[in-house]
Amino acid sequence: MAGRINDDDVKAVRDAVPIDSVVSEYLQLRNAGGGNLKGLCPFHDEKSPSFQVSPSKGLFHCFGCQEGGDTIAFVMKIDHLSFSETVERLAAKAGITLRYEEGGYNPGHQRGERIRLIEAHKIAAEYYAGQLASPEAEIGRRFLAERGFDQAAAEHFGVGYSPAGWDHLTRFLRGKGFSDRELIVSGLSQEGRRGPIDRFRGRLMWPIRDVGGEIVGFGARRLREDDTGPKYLNTPETPVYKKSQVLYGIDLAKKEIAKTSRAVVVEGYTDVMACHLAGVTTAIATCGTAFGGEHIKILRRLLMDNGSARVIFTFDGDAAGQKAALRAFEDDQKFAAETYIAIAPDGMDPCELRLAKGDDAVADLVEPRTPLFEFALRQIVNRYDLDTPAGRAAALDEAAPVVAKIKNVASQHEVAVQLAGLVGILDTQFVVRRVAQIARWQRGGGKEQGGPQRGDGRPQRSYGEVQAPRGPAGPALNLRSPAHRTERELLKLALQYPALVSPAFDAYGIDEFTAPPYAAVRQCIQDAGGADGAPADYLDAVREAAPDDTVRALVTELAVETIFAKTIDEVYAGAQLVQVRLRAVDRRIRDVQGSLARLGAHGDPERLAAVQNELWVLTQYGQSLRNHGAAAL
Repeated sequence: MAGRINDDDVKAVRDAVPIDSVVSEYLQLRNAGGGNLKGLCPFHDEKSPSFQVSPSKGLFHCFGCQEGGDTIAFVMKIDHLSFSETVERLAAKAGITLRYEEGGYNPGHQRGERIRLIEAHKIAAEYYAGQLASPEAEIGRRFLAERGFDQAAAEHFGVGYSPAGWDHLTRFLRGKGFSDRELIVSGLSQEGRRGPIDRFRGRLMWPIRDVGGEIVGFGARRLREDDTGPKYLNTPETPVYKKSQVLYGIDLAKKEIAKTSRAVVVEGYTDVMACHLAGVTTAIATCGTAFGGEHIKILRRLLMDNGSARVIFTFDGDAAGQKAALRAFEDDQKFAAETYIAIAPDGMDPCELRLAKGDDAVADLVEPRTPLFEFALRQIVNRYDLDTPAGRAAALDEAAPVVAKIKNVASQHEVAVQLAGLVGILDTQFVVRRVAQIARWQRGGGKEQGGPQRGDGRPQRSYGEVQAPRGPAGPALNLRSPAHRTERELLKLALQYPALVSPAFDAYGIDEFTAPPYAAVRQCIQDAGGADGAPADYLDAVREAAPDDTVRALVTELAVETIFAKTIDEVYAGAQLVQVRLRAVDRRIRDVQGSLARLGAHGDPERLAAVQNELWVLTQYGQSLRNHGAAAL
C-alpha cells in the first residue's frame, strides 16, 4: 500500500488549484457579490442557485443541502474519489510530484483504482490516435474523409484506430505496468480463452471524456463487413464510465454552453464533429443510450436554468428519431430552459447535411425552429384521422396524458390549449379540463378524485366517443343527456312504429347515433332491410341481425319500452327525426370548423375553398331544419 501523502504536498495542491477553476468544470458560476460566485448545486436538484464558491477562501458551501468544504472535498464528492485519489488527480493537473510518508515516491501501480483506470484510458487514447496513421487504418481514414473530416479534425477530437489483432492494446498496456485485472475492470480488455484480449478490434475509436475532461471510455465504429459486432460498440459500465452520466463532446462544449446558455443535442459522434467544425460548438451527444434525467442534470448545471436558456434537439426524422423526441419531451419539464427540435430537410443528420450543403446549413439547422412539445404532440395526433370524431377522440386520448405530465400548471394549461388546436377541437376548455383531470389521476396514483372512471380506474373518456357499432361494451348510457334521450326515442319509434319515421329514418347514417349501443341497434335495423315497408316479421329480423346477445337484448328492450309522448303521431316522430339530424349537423359543423382551424390562413387554397363551401352548406341546412322542422328533411 502507498503511504500517506506528505502534508506539505497536500497544502501545495490546495494552493495551486483554484477552487473556482475546478468547480466551473462542472457547473456555470456567476457573480454573487462580495467576491463570491454562485451556481446550481451539483449535489441536489434546485431551481435557483444556492451553491456559493469563495475563491479567496478556497471554499464552497450550499445553503440548500449544506454541503461544503475545500477544493479536495468538492472533487471527492462529485467524482466519488478517495482523499488520496483526489489529491493525486489535482496534483497531476497542477504538475506537482507528490511525496509519501511511508515508502517514498509512489509508483504507478500503487495508485487508487480510479486514477489507474483514467490513466489506462489516457494511454489507450494516445495509442489509438497513433494507430490511425498505420497502413491498416486506411479504411478508417477513408471513412472520415468520406464524411468531410481531415487529419486536423481527427486530431482535434482525438479520433483513433484499434488494430484488428486480438491483443495489441492489452500487451501494450501490460508493458506500461497495468495488471490484467485493471485492464478487465477498465473495459479496455475482456476475458478470452487464454487470458485478456482487446475489447475493440479493427474499429474507428472516439475517446469519451467526462465533464472534467478525463477520458473514461470509448465509442467504436464498425468498419468492415466481416465484423459481426454492432455498428457502434461502447465501453461497458465500469467504475469510471456510466453511459447515463456522460455526454460526448461535453468537455469541448461546456464553456460555450455556459457562455451562451444554449446546448445542441445530436445523435452521434460524427454529428458532434460536424457541428463543432461548422461553428456550432455547443453540440453534444449521448453515448449509446437515450437522453435522460442524468444528462439533464449535467446540462442544467451548465445552463444555470436562466430564462433565456435553450436546448435544441436534432434527432433524425425517421421513426427512431421521432421516438427519441417523444422520450425527450417526457423529460422536457425537468428543464427550465426552452426546448426545441430541428430536423434537417430529407431527414439528414448534421454530418450528412454538412457534407451535402456545407457549414452554413448546419449552423442554420440548429437555430430554434419548432418547440419540442409541439413536435412531440404532432407526432401523436398525425397518426389519427382528425376529420372524424373517433379520430379526434383517439388522438386526444393518447396526447392528453403526455401533456398531463407537465408539472407546471401554467405550462400545462398553455400546452393543453395548443393541443386543442392541433386536434381541431374548438372547445379548448374541454381539453384543458380533460388534461387537468388526467393530471389529478396521475398524481393520485391512478385514482381520480371525482368524475367518472372506467373499469381500470382511469378517467372515463367523454369527448367524441364514437366506436364501431358492433360489439359495444354494453348499454352504459347517460339518459340525462338530451342527445341520448332523443336517439333512444327515435329508435323506439323505428322499432315499434316504423311507418311513422319512414322513409326519412332509413337515410340516417350510423354515425348520427352518438351512443355506441344505439349505433349498434341502428346498424341492426339497416341490416334487417330498414324501417320503410317493414314486413310482419320485422322485429324478428332486427333481432336476428344483432351481432351478440347484448345488442339483441337492447333491441328487445327498446321494442317494448314505453314511448314518452302522450300522442304518438307523425308530429312527434318528426320532432325526434329533426333533433337527431340537427345534432348531427351541428357536430359536423364543429368538425369542419376544426378542419379550418387546422388548415389556417395559409392552407391549400383548393382544400380551403372546399371546406369553406361545406361549412356554408351545413350552416344553411341547419338553419332550414330549425325553421321548417321535418319538412326540411
